[in-house]
Amino acid sequence: MDPCPFVRLTVESLALKLPFASRPAGPGVHPSTSPCFCKIRLHNFSSQTTPLPLSSSASDDVTTTSSSAYVRFQLDPVLLSRLPKSAALHVAVYTGRMGAACGIRSGKLLGRLRVDLDLSGAETRACLYRNGWAKIGKHGEEKKPSARLHLVVRSEPEPRFVFQFGGEPECSPVVFQIQGNIRQPVFTCKFTAGRTAAPRSLQLDYTNTSRGWMGSYRMEKERSGRERKGWRVMIFDLSGSPVAAASMTTPFVPSPGSDRVSRSNPGAWLILRPNGYSHKAWKPWARLEAWREKSPIDALGYKLELITDTGPTSSIPIVESRLSVRKGGQFCIDRSMIEDQTPGSGPSMGDFVMGSSVEGEGKVSKPTVEVGMQHVACMADAALFLALSAAIDLSMDACQLFSHKLRKELCYDHQDNVS
Repeated sequence: MDPCPFVRLTVESLALKLPFASRPAGPGVHPSTSPCFCKIRLHNFSSQTTPLPLSSSASDDVTTTSSSAYVRFQLDPVLLSRLPKSAALHVAVYTGRMGAACGIRSGKLLGRLRVDLDLSGAETRACLYRNGWAKIGKHGEEKKPSARLHLVVRSEPEPRFVFQFGGEPECSPVVFQIQGNIRQPVFTCKFTAGRTAAPRSLQLDYTNTSRGWMGSYRMEKERSGRERKGWRVMIFDLSGSPVAAASMTTPFVPSPGSDRVSRSNPGAWLILRPNGYSHKAWKPWARLEAWREKSPIDALGYKLELITDTGPTSSIPIVESRLSVRKGGQFCIDRSMIEDQTPGSGPSMGDFVMGSSVEGEGKVSKPTVEVGMQHVACMADAALFLALSAAIDLSMDACQLFSHKLRKELCYDHQDNVS
């Protein structure tokens, strides 16, 4: 099982020094206190925007900037093939606030910087393209002092395994591994929508059930039409052995007086792996909560926790975010999401964990799942991420407004007829 070549291009340690002799950025606003930001564009791809911290230090030592501002570009094999080997990174620096007001773009251009990139061999070795301060804007003996921008531009190989569901997870499809134009079947999955809160075959190895979500394994009174529960996806290897599972442990129910799953009462899944060599006992690996947010956009909210080996009462928050219900998006786990909570932290080698495509509500979904090579020691490791991908994809359906009818594959009656 060979990975696909990916490259991560990072622009980090961003900081700006403004000359004291510069004119104010606006009436009564001195450049040293005015917000600044930059737009970074790689070749012909869409630009990314990030706030730009100001450095007031007299020293040029990079450690004195303490900047956590950075931007990343994920280059998959297709994008790498489209980029010229001698590409260019364009950085435009602005004073003022990001965004637009009353339809008018804010920010005044302060200067531009171009960084040339030689991407030949980037799939196999790390490269440093720029590290230090650079003058931007007008400068020279007859001009006023120029602003200076600090940045580090580097790339590193980030090989990933790529998988794709052959159909919607609720249709029990085959899962393929993708390597260029080659599609090789590596897993199968089976979806069921039982009437109980959890399958009897999924016996957890933990006896500590002090947390409420573990208690949801008990049988609950059926509330037909106002509760979605008992959904389960089992992932099997090609020999037919189960290697991972996603089981809905907390039902998805509408909040009182509403037809919407609220954040205060989310539904939840457990992502499970076999306990040792037994296929009848399972061990929790992660817990996924999901709900539906109404503002500022209609979105699927989610929260992922990693369950530690000390038991189900001990967990590590991994990511909390949302996806557009209409457009869908990318479910992503990145180590820097946790590191970003620490001031001064930036991206590190091997940040990427996984990414999975999620289609918007009502659209046909065949999730494509990417997993960082360093997180896959065996096929069963990859299966856990596939089970997680299926859970977030099915959560889009589970959080559908209760005034809408679910597709037949997700309904109990259909499952009873085909079983």
